[in-house]
Amino acid sequence: MGNNFVRNLLRFILLAGLQVVLFNNMQVGTFVNIFIYTGFVLFLPFETPRALLLILALVMGLVMDMFSNTGGLHAAALVFMAVCRPGVLRIIEPRDGYDSSSEPTIAAMGLGWFVTYALLLVFLHCFACFFLEAFRMSEFFFTFGKIILSTFVTVLLLITAQLITAGQREK
Repeated sequence: MGNNFVRNLLRFILLAGLQVVLFNNMQVGTFVNIFIYTGFVLFLPFETPRALLLILALVMGLVMDMFSNTGGLHAAALVFMAVCRPGVLRIIEPRDGYDSSSEPTIAAMGLGWFVTYALLLVFLHCFACFFLEAFRMSEFFFTFGKIILSTFVTVLLLITAQLITAGQREK
């Protein structure tokens, strides 16, 4: 329990710090925003109670809003993602179910499962974030292009980070 808490606290600090210091200031064209902080909700253990999941998503989202001056946009999108997480986990649940002591990572669940899981949830986050930001349908295709590209790049970075840290743990 204590080890899990410390690991998730460090993950919160690391991902929030990377987002604020690096990715909020990185310009990757007009269409791409990198939301590495979504990894915090993605990597929470399977047995995380729903209320705690929502509270943690809200706190992370508010931290992002505070540093990005976005007035609740990230909090709303991340809470939406956290609300959808149990349903996505049910849809892609393996035949044998989930090991309640593990986390949804590549090492625990495999690359194919993780890519599906991350793409679905990051897409939902980006969908909420960008359509709340635009708040009109007149820019639908522009906004949808941003959603697709931002989802792809964010998931690619999350996979890369997972593979690098998995390699570090094996040494």
